[in-house]
Amino acid sequence: MSTTILIPNITVDAQWKQNGVTVAGGHGEGSATNQLGGHYGLFVDDDQTMVIADHSNHRIIQWKMDDTNGRVVAGGNGKGNRLDQLNWPSDVLIDKETDSLIICDRNNLRVVRWSRRSGTTQGEILIDNIWCYGLAMDDQRYLYISDNVRGEVRRYQIGDKNGTLVAGGNGQGAGLNQLNWPTFVFIDQQQTVYVSDNNNHRVMEWNKGAKEGIVVAGGQGQGNALAQLSDPRGLFVDTLGTIYVADSYNHRVMRWPKGAKQGTVIVGGNGYGGGANQLKSPQVIPNIPVDAQWKQNGVTVAGGHGEGSATNQLYFPYGLFVDDDQTMVIADNSNHRIIQWKMDDTNGQVVAGGHAQGNRLDQLNEPTDVLIDKETDSLIICDGQNRRVVRWSRHSGTTQGEILIDDINCYGLAMDDQRYLYISDTYKDEVRRYQIGDKNGILVAGGNGHETGLNQLMVPTYVFVDQQQAVYVSDNGNHRVMKWNKGAKEGIVVAGGQGYGNTLTQSSYPQGLFVDTLGTTYVAGSSNDRVMRWPKGAKQGTVIVGVNDEGKGAYQFNGYWGLSVDQHGNLYVVDGWNHRVQRFSVE
Repeated sequence: MSTTILIPNITVDAQWKQNGVTVAGGHGEGSATNQLGGHYGLFVDDDQTMVIADHSNHRIIQWKMDDTNGRVVAGGNGKGNRLDQLNWPSDVLIDKETDSLIICDRNNLRVVRWSRRSGTTQGEILIDNIWCYGLAMDDQRYLYISDNVRGEVRRYQIGDKNGTLVAGGNGQGAGLNQLNWPTFVFIDQQQTVYVSDNNNHRVMEWNKGAKEGIVVAGGQGQGNALAQLSDPRGLFVDTLGTIYVADSYNHRVMRWPKGAKQGTVIVGGNGYGGGANQLKSPQVIPNIPVDAQWKQNGVTVAGGHGEGSATNQLYFPYGLFVDDDQTMVIADNSNHRIIQWKMDDTNGQVVAGGHAQGNRLDQLNEPTDVLIDKETDSLIICDGQNRRVVRWSRHSGTTQGEILIDDINCYGLAMDDQRYLYISDTYKDEVRRYQIGDKNGILVAGGNGHETGLNQLMVPTYVFVDQQQAVYVSDNGNHRVMKWNKGAKEGIVVAGGQGYGNTLTQSSYPQGLFVDTLGTTYVAGSSNDRVMRWPKGAKQGTVIVGVNDEGKGAYQFNGYWGLSVDQHGNLYVVDGWNHRVQRFSVE
């Protein structure tokens, strides 16, 4: 949340209605002017006009009170880096002096200004080479901008490209002179900086000129107690010094009086959901009706021209990730590369590796899985035979990756909405959770040897993580899918577990999987050449695509691995031995 120093005067005994009223969006995720898609920061003007960073629509949309539709006021011309485009904007404010918008154009690594005057078609760059997330403006028109990769907040005079450090800047960490993934910021009349220190699960106050900050909310580790926060985001501070913070992963807004050791929940806190008294954090998990069906003939959307290394070919593809716009990134295993394929394109584009098999930083060696980290616009890759997890920026001109974790027999990976990584290790038969920058991780599944017990895994492959941080893992050698609730010492069998075979109670060598909002498990059984759906608590599944018979037909598979779904519920199946990706449309 952002301000030009309008600071509210809120009484200490103020209360709020517990059912909210939708004033923007609320018509599902989408790009129509009555919809929003993965929105982040917003600014509310004196007349209650809202300007919203409509993140995944790559636009700023303005919404007047009581209007049924918004109006695009910046961007909205597709994702890109032209001056008339934005790329995953994360925050916005109104500079009333110049009647302009100032925008964190996050994945373009820049802060831009767009005039609000009629006829404006593009913005101008104020600051570049910055991983901007949140911004604020004080009453002297200084800008305060968080850079969550550098772990700092800087103050800028308009026209200044370098700024002055005002918070953090001592590396990512938990010290009082450090920040760890700072997001939104707020500035009071004394130029005190308040910042949501996201990965430290706290709000910090940095007085003007201070060398370290003060914890003013949270800071007791991640959790849902009244003394804790979990992934804090938007915030503001009233004239009494009371802090109001969006506690995103706890789906609530909390109020912390000045000097208090714990806060109170003022809205939300009723669990994850779309009710008027509920809030949602932004992870997209598909909502698929219980009676959904899919077309039985798939359409080839990547590869399909035989094995090979041309850009219209794949060579034993493994895992894949499908972005909001249906762009696919695919672990093209035997080509030692990650290839990106846009919907309806006849050729893909190599976006990582592709320089032959090897262990240089510009090379990969049989990658098995990949995902997009939208916060940093980067790829995170299981670089299988190099026994490492690497990150490659998606920005133009990137020629090599960086090592995040090494000495790991990585196969599958997932990321939750707090940006924790979950990685399966097929040699250690375990899944660990990692904070970005952590090399060791925390055990969350298996790790008790290579056997069949409920506290064990046998060659775990792909993983999925839900909103509650429950881990689902394809326990390949045990022919089952296991669910490990957060903090559990053993798992629960949610699919298969009846040995190898092709009956409806069995899942032979399961691979790719995902879980929908109802807790239904979808799993690719590689030896059965089929995708099955297992409702929560069911003793057997149903076949939704595939026919238990390998082949090259549009309705057949041959030894496939990865499985993904887009926001519409369409299935994407990696058909490994046929060197293609098949899309099955939901009917």
